[in-house]
Amino acid sequence: MKAIVIGAGMGGASAGIALRNFGWQTEIYEAVAQVKPVGAAISIWPNGVKCLNFLGLQRQIKAIGGDMASMAYQDYQSGQILTRFPLRPLVDRVGEFPYPTARAELQSMLLDEFGRGRVFLNKRLIQLEDNGSQVTAGFADGSTATGDLLIGADGTHSMVRRHVLGHDVKRRYAGYVNWNGLVEIDEAIAPANQWTTFVGQGKRVSLMPVAGRRFYYFFDVPLPTGLKQSRDTSRKDLKRYFTGWCAPVQRLIEQLDPMATNRVEIHDIEPFSTLVRGRVALLGDAAHSTTPDIGQGGCAAMEDAVVLSLSLRAHSLGVEDALRRYQESRVERVTSLVLKARKRCDVTHGKDPLATRQWYHSLEHETGEHILNGMAETILGGPL
Repeated sequence: MKAIVIGAGMGGASAGIALRNFGWQTEIYEAVAQVKPVGAAISIWPNGVKCLNFLGLQRQIKAIGGDMASMAYQDYQSGQILTRFPLRPLVDRVGEFPYPTARAELQSMLLDEFGRGRVFLNKRLIQLEDNGSQVTAGFADGSTATGDLLIGADGTHSMVRRHVLGHDVKRRYAGYVNWNGLVEIDEAIAPANQWTTFVGQGKRVSLMPVAGRRFYYFFDVPLPTGLKQSRDTSRKDLKRYFTGWCAPVQRLIEQLDPMATNRVEIHDIEPFSTLVRGRVALLGDAAHSTTPDIGQGGCAAMEDAVVLSLSLRAHSLGVEDALRRYQESRVERVTSLVLKARKRCDVTHGKDPLATRQWYHSLEHETGEHILNGMAETILGGPL
């Protein structure tokens, strides 16, 4: 049996590895001429880590993951700690560690494991045909690829999604802009093994440790869409938006490299329930584009890859039947993740100022139990 995967991102590469491990001939086709990560880093929570372990990457993910032993929220103006607690109770409850990871290293790890010789670049999908027994993908360079099934892991602007749904979908602007990048760890900004977040004014500044003694940092600011800003203006923009914030935030702004800082307007897509059509299945952002507010976008794509491969292996009534069962297994889960992230987004970024102020106040009385319970619920909803 042969699978064609459209998209060489985290979801596509994970699906390629999972199907290959189960004996499928698998090829990945990617639109760009050079695979580059979108964003500086990503938080791989234990449900995602367990998926990577399932793919045979337990040693590799530990090697590139950061040591995140605790979590803290701090006041934006004074820098005072509102709450701080260890993450070990979460680890003990869910059975695995979280690993914040540089995206470039994660992407390289996945593609190396899959085998770069079976990843075909500069292959922009322009046509898709499913004749009931095989699927053929046509690319802009005139070439084609045929397989027993096709997986659309081609991201939030998915071409495959249009085939599956029969129409385009609109992205929804979530109301804020995110700046992110990597910087050398400086304990004058935050402890080296802690996820630290400064909150106030509907904004946040967050740092997570990744391997190589680096922080993954991100700044969130509620803003209108379409502002004319770029890397050239990053430091000036951040200084303006975070005027009056505490010394560690100012130090981070001074130390970051503006030309290596990404600026992203955050969107999601309204959840939908059709993830498959015939021998074609959607996976990752193509199936459930979410905001990053609960850190589950990449993890959900890895979950998709595991569930899809298990469904194909466990059921013998044909590819289309197995894909329908994959859809049944995933729709409720991915819908809940999109909506949870949206709800958290709105509270964090001041959509309802009263709710946001109440959240800030609750942090002063937070022991960690409430936050960790919510995280555990999300993590334990995964397939492993």
